[in-house]
Amino acid sequence: MNTAEYIESGKAVLGIEFGSTRIKAVMIDGEFKPIAEGGHEWENRLENGIWTYSLEDIISGLQDCYANLKKDVKTKYGVDLKKLAGLGFSAMMHGYMVFDKDDKQLVPFRTWRNTITGEAADKLTEAFNYNIPQRWSIAHLYQAILNGEEHIGRIAQFTTLAGYIHYLMTGKKVMGVGEASGMFPIDIATGNYNQTMIDKFGELTADKQLGWKLSDILPTVLSAGEDAGTLTAEGAKILDPSGELEAGIPLCPPEGDAGTGMVATNSVAVRTGNVSAGTSVFAMVVLEKELSKVYPIIDLVTTPDGSLVGMVHCNNCTSDINAWVNLLAEAIETSANGGVLAAADGSKLGGCCSNTAVKVDKGALYVALFNKALEGDADCGGLLSYNYLSGESVTGLDAGRPMFLRTPDAAFTLANFMRTNIYSAFATLKCGCDVMLKDEGVKVDTLFGHGGIFKTKGVAQSFLAAALNSPVSVMETAGEGGAWGMAILADYMVNNAAAEKLGDYLNSKVFAGMKGETIAPDAKAVAGFDKFEEAYLRSLAAEKAAVEA
Repeated sequence: MNTAEYIESGKAVLGIEFGSTRIKAVMIDGEFKPIAEGGHEWENRLENGIWTYSLEDIISGLQDCYANLKKDVKTKYGVDLKKLAGLGFSAMMHGYMVFDKDDKQLVPFRTWRNTITGEAADKLTEAFNYNIPQRWSIAHLYQAILNGEEHIGRIAQFTTLAGYIHYLMTGKKVMGVGEASGMFPIDIATGNYNQTMIDKFGELTADKQLGWKLSDILPTVLSAGEDAGTLTAEGAKILDPSGELEAGIPLCPPEGDAGTGMVATNSVAVRTGNVSAGTSVFAMVVLEKELSKVYPIIDLVTTPDGSLVGMVHCNNCTSDINAWVNLLAEAIETSANGGVLAAADGSKLGGCCSNTAVKVDKGALYVALFNKALEGDADCGGLLSYNYLSGESVTGLDAGRPMFLRTPDAAFTLANFMRTNIYSAFATLKCGCDVMLKDEGVKVDTLFGHGGIFKTKGVAQSFLAAALNSPVSVMETAGEGGAWGMAILADYMVNNAAAEKLGDYLNSKVFAGMKGETIAPDAKAVAGFDKFEEAYLRSLAAEKAAVEA
């Protein structure tokens, strides 16, 4: 059947992911190819010192994203979207969402971006002998307990954004094991929460008279491929207020953006790894064994099917690059429309001499500026950038101040400027990865790049290879993002008739014959990045002083 018939017959599978700046929906066909997409731009807010998204923003954003998907289907294929074979939701991991017995939200959503749980994270790490980062859900919960916050005694549901959306759609309080591993430590042997640590948490809070046990408010853990419920009539109405979408669609376990990134890059097998870069950036390597000791900058999470993963997560990546590109676009438009630009023959360009105002194509500008970065010095010529819009626990900062620095004699060129900003996107990640790959000797055979920063062919990919001194591969699907990975997980649940393991399913079906490109680290670039990194770490004192002042 053709694609229109495929969609009308309800065979297509849909994945929707809530990213930091965009909610994205990707619908795939039987060959795992995207056949329709929808999106919604959004942004978190800093309210009363808390990074958050309101419930209204979450629901309206979801509905707008789905509505745009429907429009895309109608425009491309001339059919109405009413049925699906499978559905899955993912979102940025961690954070804190709590509700009472009547499903009323008790405090505004506290996202992963907040660095307000230092006391709790330190105490839990010591008690568990297991690294508990500030952004983990359990750190947020325990900090609220330590703070004596009024709402604590009324908690009936404790979840993440992905878990909350799934609950709205199905009424099920469940969660994929990869997402759950960012809430509370997972016992790899059982595929469930670590019971010893659950008991330890009970001991730590025994005198608080909470009125609940942790195991009672956490979502139930499911592995990839397990049944996670079906779309209820109420859920269908929330997703598609027009009433056209039919209830009864099977849903796979909700996952985090880390898990969907692993799936989208075929990085769920031992000794594979990926770097997912967006508003935040994280590297994940599927481990052969436990690390030798606890590292505050390395998280232990899991793949969507429960294998142990070493994760280095950094709060800041592309936001500062986006801000600079927007500024440069504004400069170009102002110059052109103000009559500043002239052609080689001296004729004026832009709004002063025509009836049409100049508008910069942002996508083309990103490509041009990224390619320009390849012309820069290997060590960025004496320029430095800190892309810290928020705090960065890897480098010990609870808050951030974006900064651009240069020495008086620096080679302040556009090429070095752009190269510096891209280096900065990976500089903090390198700190953590050096511990895992060098100090611990963790082996990784394949490292995949994933996310929008890799769209310009060969630029960020080669810089990341230099940063980690490791070959980096980018698949042709690298720009599809976590929503595509979520659609794959939904398909795995619905169509895995052979009951293959997730890694085998990805290898034999999804990625079989798929093209990609690998870039090996260039020795000169590696040395240049190392020199940049030395200056970057030395000069953190300036960033810390800016925060303090």
